[in-house]
Amino acid sequence: MDNFSYKALIVEEPEKNNFVRQIKNANINDLPKGDVLIRVLYSSLNYKDALSATGNRGVTRQYPHTPGIDAAGIVEESLVDTIKKGEKVIVTSYDLGMNTSGGFGQYIRVPENWVVKLPDGLDLKQSMIFGTAGFTAGMSIFKLIKTIQPEHGDILVTGATGGVGSLSSGILSHLGYCVTAVSGKIDTSLLNNLGVKTIISRKEFLENTKSPILKPQWAGVIDTVGGDILATAIKSTKQDGIVTCCGNVASPDLPINVFPFILRGISLLGIDSQHCPMAFRSMVWEKLATEWRFDYLKSIYDEIFLDQLNDKIQLILKGELKGRTLVNLN
Repeated sequence: MDNFSYKALIVEEPEKNNFVRQIKNANINDLPKGDVLIRVLYSSLNYKDALSATGNRGVTRQYPHTPGIDAAGIVEESLVDTIKKGEKVIVTSYDLGMNTSGGFGQYIRVPENWVVKLPDGLDLKQSMIFGTAGFTAGMSIFKLIKTIQPEHGDILVTGATGGVGSLSSGILSHLGYCVTAVSGKIDTSLLNNLGVKTIISRKEFLENTKSPILKPQWAGVIDTVGGDILATAIKSTKQDGIVTCCGNVASPDLPINVFPFILRGISLLGIDSQHCPMAFRSMVWEKLATEWRFDYLKSIYDEIFLDQLNDKIQLILKGELKGRTLVNLN
């Protein structure tokens, strides 16, 4: 394909440890080598994107760089027979937006095995309302509901107003589970709209963190934050309960003893949405497009354009965003 320019959010480092974000023209020929060139119509903002956009070397090693771990769009060029020009596709996870130019640009070029064909039942916009957050929620729910049924008791969701937490709450409520949410936000209208039955403040939830084991309350837990909140959730999970863990925004450390595991048989399951096998990835996307898709999906997101990303990046770093932020690149 001939070289041409497109718009992208580019993070540069003009001086050491001084990072600047600007909407600039990028060139197609500067994209990395790959099997599939995609015109990106929608992306979404995730916490990892905000880290990349502010120079976190644990996420992105080299700058200048275009973040965006999510992208949905139309194939413009394909070097493989399995993916055709004009097909609608989703790319999330792997190295997209980390050290490979990501979805905050109007074009990406990626390997064939990163690409998921858009399932029937979703359009490109809806797929990015879900994005990595929805996919991570879907992985967590799949692992939880293999064992835990609605009649077994309440499901606890932590960080419930964030992307993974809000989507987990919405899907679980849609599937008939009784959801209890932990949130640090004062405004609980989002959670009420998603069908959450009980909302506990973060402060109240952490009142008994020093106890080695707590009164059993939850049949299962979807934790999105880590740290003391995850430890407290584990300590208050019922016999043979399932706890999934997918985030560490509160802390990567887990201050807990073995009592919940050896006295109650609690299972702690890690969720890795970045490198999961394609067969599982495609199955989760099919579930999100069909039986897990819930009525209030349209009320869970805020739609912005590239030039509005800077303000949203600051808000997500402060923990002040609710739900999902959809990025329109049209």
